Amino acid sequence: MVNGFANFHFATKAALIALLIASPWLVVQVGIAILGPDREITEMPVCATNSGNCAHLGGGDDYRLNDIYPTSLNQSSSMVYEKLIEFVDSNDLELIYETTDATNYHVHFVETTKFWQFPDDVIVTIQSTDDGCIIEIHSESRVGWGDLGLNPERIDAIYSALK
Repeated sequence: MVNGFANFHFATKAALIALLIASPWLVVQVGIAILGPDREITEMPVCATNSGNCAHLGGGDDYRLNDIYPTSLNQSSSMVYEKLIEFVDSNDLELIYETTDATNYHVHFVETTKFWQFPDDVIVTIQSTDDGCIIEIHSESRVGWGDLGLNPERIDAIYSALK
């Protein structure tokens, strides 16, 4: 029996081996594109009971947080909004939806995991009050049943950036 692979040029062999090694990643990327396309989230969601891929701060629906955070901040809603947009821009995140009525803000952006590129939807609302603002943050993996603790960590990072 003759080994046909042995007759290929080195560059062809290298390309075929690289494709074989990358194929699991490519399959995952196709699956994410099919199962988790971008869609605007225009209202604040809540985490499903016993969800392993979601974290939420505020609105009376705190879920899977690493720490207890006050949702009332002694800053204007516009100042907190500016800090949120700085966070989105400095982390090169994809803004999906944004709306405002001058003092209240609703922002939806996507953050992806580093290697596998799983998309996580992050929704932040900022509501003006007489002495500052109230924030609510929701982070949820779009695909899968778990997040390896990334969504609670993401809320930590966003809260730190806004505070």
